Amino acid sequence: MRPVIVTCAVTGSAQQFRSNPAVPITPEQIATSALEAADAGAAMVHIHVRDPDTGAPVGHTHLYREVVDRIADAGSDVIVNLTCGYGGRYVPSAADPRVADPVSNLIGPEERTAHVAELRPEVCSLDVATMSFGEQVFMNTPDHLRQMAAVIRAAGTTPEIEVFEAGHVRLATHLVDTGVLARPTHFQLCLGIEWSMPATAEAMSFLRSLLPADATWSAFGISRHQFPMVAEAVRQGGHVRVGLEDNIYLERGVLAPSNAALVERAAQIVEREGARVATPAEARRLLGLADRRAPVA
Repeated sequence: MRPVIVTCAVTGSAQQFRSNPAVPITPEQIATSALEAADAGAAMVHIHVRDPDTGAPVGHTHLYREVVDRIADAGSDVIVNLTCGYGGRYVPSAADPRVADPVSNLIGPEERTAHVAELRPEVCSLDVATMSFGEQVFMNTPDHLRQMAAVIRAAGTTPEIEVFEAGHVRLATHLVDTGVLARPTHFQLCLGIEWSMPATAEAMSFLRSLLPADATWSAFGISRHQFPMVAEAVRQGGHVRVGLEDNIYLERGVLAPSNAALVERAAQIVEREGARVATPAEARRLLGLADRRAPVA
């Protein structure tokens, strides 16, 4: 039976907590939810942080550190995957489109990866994507990506390359071919996000066909597409991601009580499709983390 890595995206940056109180906000809540997801079968947890008072997305290193330390102090061997997505949102002001509206959070590549440089997680996300994201623009220029990739490599961290469109895969492959990103690569196929590739078997297959031959990959669908895309990713030979970042429902009309509940449902689907859930140790071997992890000074 093929081992399938289940990643849990614990909280994200949207305002889902207004609709589902199970979405964690504080570092303690995020770490606790990540540990529960690991106990349910997640080999990797994907971490964003929020302002503990307002729930707004932030990128503060001290909050990432608290989450990471709490997971480590619990003795869990789950793989921690810190996002580098915060700081890429741009909205032009109405008066001058060259000037950012105050709702933008656009910051430079060094600031976007400061927590990776300091905390040196095993994995972090790298969004090789510039795209419309609702009414905003998610901006990741090639030069910014090169700078972020250099910080990630210096930290000894493996990037999870997040792609939403075919052009994103082509750019990521160029970064691999030019040595900016090291082989072998691990991709996350992000499906169903507004104005990007739909959450369909055909879209997943097309993106998968563009990946480097030696790449590993995972996929997710948002909202009602989450569990169908779990099944499809297993069928197509990939790994899977679920979590309250992407979907707040366990089934139609039923709010998910926890990230662990979503992971448990994903594990059931993985097994139903004739595979099995990978342990963190197996996930490390599949992703080559043991060989690529830099020694800690």
